[in-house]
Amino acid sequence: MDAQAEVVAPGNEPGGTTHPGRRLRATGIGALAVLLWASLALFTTLTGRIPPFQLTAMAFAVGGVIGLPRAVRGGAGLARGLPGGAWLLGIGGLFGYHFFYFLALRNAPAVDAGLIAYLWPLLIVVFSALLPGEKLRWWHMSGAVLGLGGTFLLVTGGQGVQLRGEFLLGYVAAVVCALVWSAYSVANRRYPQVPTDMVAFFCLATAVLAMVCHLLFETTVRPDGWQWLAVLALGLGPVGGAFYVWDHGTKHGDIRLLGTLSYFAPLLSTTLLIATGRADASWPVAVACVLVAGGAMLASADTLRSARRRRRAGPRPS
Repeated sequence: MDAQAEVVAPGNEPGGTTHPGRRLRATGIGALAVLLWASLALFTTLTGRIPPFQLTAMAFAVGGVIGLPRAVRGGAGLARGLPGGAWLLGIGGLFGYHFFYFLALRNAPAVDAGLIAYLWPLLIVVFSALLPGEKLRWWHMSGAVLGLGGTFLLVTGGQGVQLRGEFLLGYVAAVVCALVWSAYSVANRRYPQVPTDMVAFFCLATAVLAMVCHLLFETTVRPDGWQWLAVLALGLGPVGGAFYVWDHGTKHGDIRLLGTLSYFAPLLSTTLLIATGRADASWPVAVACVLVAGGAMLASADTLRSARRRRRAGPRPS
């Protein structure tokens, strides 16, 4: 994608790309992040016992390096000219999410922490109402809630969740994790003039901060041959490359639809684990498929209607 073309043209408000076709295309690009995040669990299992902050530092280093050539060609002046808020948002969003996610996993059961953390797609839909030019309709909320229900089934296996007071720190960290990522995704719309190429610098800064946490809290584990490949795959995909397309989608696409589509990530992740023999098929997976797909269809109702109207109207005269 041409990041330089992302600078807002005259007539495009900060609330999103004005032209419906460009907005739909940006939404599709952002949705690629969901597909990439679906591989996170599989690639993470292949990394063995590499500690989480060490793994984060290594993967984000790969993610930053793959975008660095384009960012450097954009000029050092471009990076220096970025608003301070854009730097804080980019680095704080990427590092803050992972920091609080790992803190939640260390201080609460993984099922409980994961379910609470996965409130972020629903929060994206809710927070999108604060953006200029965005209106939150009942079908957007209903679609997001259906997706949350599907995720609940996937994470709990249909067994339910029992929250306990001794894990309060982990629960709070999971809530903060969800708030950080949803706030980052929605607030990113405020900086449409910041090229996506700058995500390379955000990734590298996140890698440095994660390495500091690793040196403070963890013992280094040297990866073997296959684990190096898994780390590389993470950096190219779910913990690196995905943030470039997500950046473009949240700045210029349909943020409400992207929030709802995000619930496909745990569903596709579970399906991928089943396909590779690392998880078993079950009724919660089947029901979750119906809930998540139904929620996505409901949330995208206005987008689909708009696309049909454009097809009926035909191409615009030049």
